[in-house]
Amino acid sequence: MTKRRKEIPSLRMLADHERATAKKARASWQMFTIMAEFIEATEYLSEIRPAVSIYGSARIKPKSPFYKLTMTIARKFSDNGFAVISGGGPGIMEAANKGAHGGASPTVGLNIELPHEQKGNQWQDISLRFRHFFTRKVTFVKNSDAFVIMPGGFGTLDELSEVLTLIQTQKSRHVPVILVGSEFWKGLLDWVRSSMLPMGLISEKDLDLVQVIDDPDEILKAVFAFYDGHIEPETETSEKMFYL
Repeated sequence: MTKRRKEIPSLRMLADHERATAKKARASWQMFTIMAEFIEATEYLSEIRPAVSIYGSARIKPKSPFYKLTMTIARKFSDNGFAVISGGGPGIMEAANKGAHGGASPTVGLNIELPHEQKGNQWQDISLRFRHFFTRKVTFVKNSDAFVIMPGGFGTLDELSEVLTLIQTQKSRHVPVILVGSEFWKGLLDWVRSSMLPMGLISEKDLDLVQVIDDPDEILKAVFAFYDGHIEPETETSEKMFYL
């Protein structure tokens, strides 16, 4: 069988040099915007520790029990020395920032530019704006010592899945991941145990990466118990976060 190398076109092969230059310019500019988002996040958040990120739906209304529960959880963390980080928008994100705003620690919003749904809430002591989802998600992971996951949609599931993947693969440090709303998460967890686990797609120990807790005081206790009173990670573990 004759081996033939495939000819894969590159920008250098384009006859239209103006088109090639324009494409490279756009790509270069995008890289600069990505760098700028990482630099700004580092400037404002690197010394905000310890911190807890609270995920959840933008569509949950203020009258929802989960909105009020989120406010309570955020306030307890804030009064116990944790900065509270949310996505900066409405719904659960607003409840997290609002609850923490009256507490002792800073409240942070990592806002994302979207054509609909996302509008920054007024309860942010530190407000950052991102164009790129992935820089925003990296910022959450790099700066969070715990994650509290309230009910949400595809975006919340995406964020939860990414955090668990990074911990599972040891690309990030191991931190507490707490699901709030046992009835809401029951179906997903049952499916994980009945479908993913028997097929060997995850291991038994991966199930221990999450806890399901509904009581705000117990959530706070679980985070302190995880760290045994010592929140700041070791230097070697901190260095790992540069390779997310």
